[in-house]
Amino acid sequence: MSAFDKLMAFEHTTQALGQVAGRLGWDQEAFMPAGAAPQRAEEMAAIESMLHARRIDPQVGAWLAEIDDTTLDEVGRAKMRHIRKSFDRTSKVPADLATEIAKVTSRAQGIWAQARADEDVAAFLPTLKEVVALKQQEGQALAAGGDVYDAMIDDYEPEMTAADLGAMFDAMRPRLVALRAAVLAAEAPAKLSGQYNSAQQMALAEKLAVSFGYDLNHGRIDQVTHPFCSGGGLDVRITTRTSESDPFNCFYSTIHEVGHACYEQGIDKAHMLTPLGSGVSMGVHESQSRIYENQLGRGRAYTGWLFEQMKAEFGDFGIDDAEAFYGTVNRVNDGYIRTEADEVQYNLHIMLRFDLERALMMGDLAVDDLEAAWNDRFASDFGYGVDKPSNGVLQDVHWSVGLFGYFPTYSLGNVYAGCLNEALLKAVPDLDAQLAVGDTAKATGWLRENLQQFGGLRTPAETIEHATGAAANGEALLAYLEAKFSDIYKL
Repeated sequence: MSAFDKLMAFEHTTQALGQVAGRLGWDQEAFMPAGAAPQRAEEMAAIESMLHARRIDPQVGAWLAEIDDTTLDEVGRAKMRHIRKSFDRTSKVPADLATEIAKVTSRAQGIWAQARADEDVAAFLPTLKEVVALKQQEGQALAAGGDVYDAMIDDYEPEMTAADLGAMFDAMRPRLVALRAAVLAAEAPAKLSGQYNSAQQMALAEKLAVSFGYDLNHGRIDQVTHPFCSGGGLDVRITTRTSESDPFNCFYSTIHEVGHACYEQGIDKAHMLTPLGSGVSMGVHESQSRIYENQLGRGRAYTGWLFEQMKAEFGDFGIDDAEAFYGTVNRVNDGYIRTEADEVQYNLHIMLRFDLERALMMGDLAVDDLEAAWNDRFASDFGYGVDKPSNGVLQDVHWSVGLFGYFPTYSLGNVYAGCLNEALLKAVPDLDAQLAVGDTAKATGWLRENLQQFGGLRTPAETIEHATGAAANGEALLAYLEAKFSDIYKL
């Protein structure tokens, strides 16, 4: 057996253990009894310790040194690129630090959830200080004298930097702010009212998931506080949530997570349990969830079909016709919650978090001052104050589990989705006719053929350029948003 084959066999087991860790995380969110949290923290730490040891195993270094990448094909070289990067990165982080981060963030997740339920920021701050300090240590180890926050971003969006993201956001912000102001000054579409049974919401949510190609033979849908997607290969699970006064929260959270899940389910099974067997980056992953949710799921054609499904499930719910329903689905509302934000305002939520977490990691903002900084920035960007912590600094799970550098990939995903949508419309000119009857197969098929099947074969930038024929830029997203909401709001 060659060194390459030995390395791939070793990596196969490492990938499988990573999937086990992911399943533990899914269970912690979906079904684990609250009293099991201390034991789960130990279990997660044990798995992380094992994974860390495998990722820095000296034998991996020996195999890497022995293998000549130039003798490999494109797939082999891509696998080596991922393994070399993981080995180099993991080797920089001391094993005891990696284990401590896993233990503290597992514990922190439960403390955050309780603090959020109690509207008690002070109860969470001591634990958040621990998380921030540990992640700063990790960032310093990874950066080796460079930019700590860049090192964190690279975990989620390889080759992206804070400077590049900052420049992108600075270019986008004026047009987003101007569009938001124009829309909120115009007459708004009707707002959804009434109460919608949670069980009926879940029944329709499953129908929507299947309409977008989610394979329930290799997945499942459960309810949690904060929706997410977990797993890969033959086991890809999603979660959603319900609100009896807002069924759109359930429906579009479901479609969003289905976008993530279909990316994972769409990857060539030959890549399963290899470094190529998952989405190439968080930004590219988010592009799939956002194009499913927004350009497809909130488009005029698909909402026309959804209108009929809503009537069939709930009867007359106060919206007269499909065109009015399209406006209601896309209504721009004042609000606090990122995951519930409309397309016009969503990226403003991300820009806020990007600036705050960058300041935290660089030591320019103290954890004790985070809530005040959040509230000040929110009032400046949105024009009104935060009413309670669960609508402010405690609303997201990300910081409790140490995902610093993750937030900006959400906006990057929107940018990628704008580019992909532009290319999709050119490739499938009769797309709306299909979506109008709830058939997404041409759209999802194009995405699977041009992007999803390749998994981690290419870099993020190369992945988008391969699918669209051009480098990613924010213009396609901004043009789409301006055209769509100028139409809806008669601007």
